[in-house]
Amino acid sequence: MGRPRRPRLGRPKPSDVTSGLVTGLFSIPEGMAYASIAGFNPVAGLFSGVVPAIVGSLTARTVLMVTTLTSAIALTSQSVLSDAGLDPKDPGNVAALGLLAGVVMLLTGVLRLGVVLSFVSNAVMVGFSTGIALQIVVGVLKDATGYEPNGHNKLVQLGNWVVHAGSWQLDAALVAASTVAVWALAHAVRRLRTVALLVAMAAVSAAVAVLGTDVELVGGIADIPAALPHLTVPDLSAVPHLLGGALSITLVALAQAAGISPSTPNPDGSKSSVNGDFAAQGLANAAGSLFQSLPVGGSLSRTGVAVSAGARTRWAGVFSGLWLALIVLTLAPLAEHIPMPVIGGLIIVVGAELVTGKIPDIRLVLRTSRLSAAAMIVTFLATTQLPLQQAIVLGAVLSLLLYCVQASRQARLVALHTSEDGRWTTAEVPHRLPAGQVTVVEYSGVSFFAELPTVERDWPEPAPRAVLVLVLRGLPDVPSSAMIKLIEYRADELHHAGGRLVLAGVRPALAKIAETTGLADRLGPGGIVPADATLFTAVEKAVRDAKAWIADQPSRCDAPPS
Repeated sequence: MGRPRRPRLGRPKPSDVTSGLVTGLFSIPEGMAYASIAGFNPVAGLFSGVVPAIVGSLTARTVLMVTTLTSAIALTSQSVLSDAGLDPKDPGNVAALGLLAGVVMLLTGVLRLGVVLSFVSNAVMVGFSTGIALQIVVGVLKDATGYEPNGHNKLVQLGNWVVHAGSWQLDAALVAASTVAVWALAHAVRRLRTVALLVAMAAVSAAVAVLGTDVELVGGIADIPAALPHLTVPDLSAVPHLLGGALSITLVALAQAAGISPSTPNPDGSKSSVNGDFAAQGLANAAGSLFQSLPVGGSLSRTGVAVSAGARTRWAGVFSGLWLALIVLTLAPLAEHIPMPVIGGLIIVVGAELVTGKIPDIRLVLRTSRLSAAAMIVTFLATTQLPLQQAIVLGAVLSLLLYCVQASRQARLVALHTSEDGRWTTAEVPHRLPAGQVTVVEYSGVSFFAELPTVERDWPEPAPRAVLVLVLRGLPDVPSSAMIKLIEYRADELHHAGGRLVLAGVRPALAKIAETTGLADRLGPGGIVPADATLFTAVEKAVRDAKAWIADQPSRCDAPPS
């Protein structure tokens, strides 16, 4: 097999141009809203979709991932600056935070620390991604209906929003509902499916303008300057106060982005890379911080918008940044007239698609095991009511516990027998070793200390002149000390009963550990049979030597064990 194919720059498709336009238009109200909610200059949220989107899309290994501002990153960034006693509206402080977060992300990718996220189980990631999708939807309910739900977590806010339907602003709710309806109609037409979001945005925005419907517009958040982002110099004196905060932002951003790759595979069949995406987001932050951008990361909602609008290559993200720059430069007054309920309705559509896209994964987890289902549900609940960095840590802990339980359940001892035609077959481990015979038992597991109760339960009782050949082909090169201790104890037990323990299929690293720990001396000469490239060669040699040892025992059977 060859090496996995890496994503190429490729040529842009026509659908990438329209997808970039839709995503760029979305970036105007969404970026400004996220920045405003977190207490930043709304224009900084707008410009977070220009340089970072271009740099991130050109360098990411997940080719459809759009790198820009997210609500979670905005809120975390505000918390970091506030804890450091720094003004979130000071461009120098924001630039320093973005640059520092970019360096941390870049180092994370270069040092290949993405392997850490591989220890987060699929169940936890499904719960986390679904919780993020819910946050996206709840975050725009005010824009969609004019009523801002109350509550200490997203689920409570969603319930509060439903219960207080009578407090919704009728005009805003009708505009949002019309937007969803127009999108559904356009999406039902095959030729319009890739531009359904753009059709809905344009049609309903035009209708609102013609009818004079009284709803909040993008211009109500802040004026959009008809200019490109200018160079901003980071305040390096703020860096020492932001180191810990940059790590928190990195944790939130990378965990969010890690859920994009499984949900959005590369259309060209190339291989994604968590480390490559980490590095790309680091470059996007470093470059964006110099041009009025807030800290950014892979955006699940903006990527969902791009994919729904027909993105086929990485150029869709590049075009989103270019279109946004062009719109800001030439059509800023027109963009200010996009109704916020239109954006709210379309973001609800995107969030709903993200949730429905996870339904097969949710069903799979629920049908796999109760532990996996519990981990998914707890992570989902944590994502809706805890700071995201805490939810991620909780998810990692749950993944570790899930692994420990599953690993302990998988450990087992299996007896091996040879049939008349020389084939090896499996059987139950005998309760007691047959005296004067060789018994072959294979261990399978990961040498985890939680496995020991299972191994102890299945271990056969010793007998005189009995040899137990323990096959360790699957034992890790660096086993746990608890496993070494168990083997030493059982070897002594067999020796005192007049029997012997032999380890077969031992790899070089494990053999070295046996020497340094004194286990090899306890087993005696021939007690360790090295692994061989040919399957069962080491086992057969151990059995032959064991039979010879048993045959030699009668002349010394009365001698006490040494």
